[in-house]
Amino acid sequence: MKQKFQINGIGCSGCVARVKKNLESHPSIDKVEIALIPRGATIITINEALSVEELQEQLDELIGYTITVIN
Repeated sequence: MKQKFQINGIGCSGCVARVKKNLESHPSIDKVEIALIPRGATIITINEALSVEELQEQLDELIGYTITVIN
């Protein structure tokens, strides 16, 4: 299942790599695609439902990133 999110705080390809690695380390996440244009647009492929709060907890391991759902 794919879900769309906005990750704020992403400013460069280094940020993309760091956030992608962090999120993909979660056992329920199969794949993360993050765009620089539009900045921070993200598609996460998951194998079980995760709330935006659970995703934010995973991101909290890094400093300066917040995630919201794109409807």
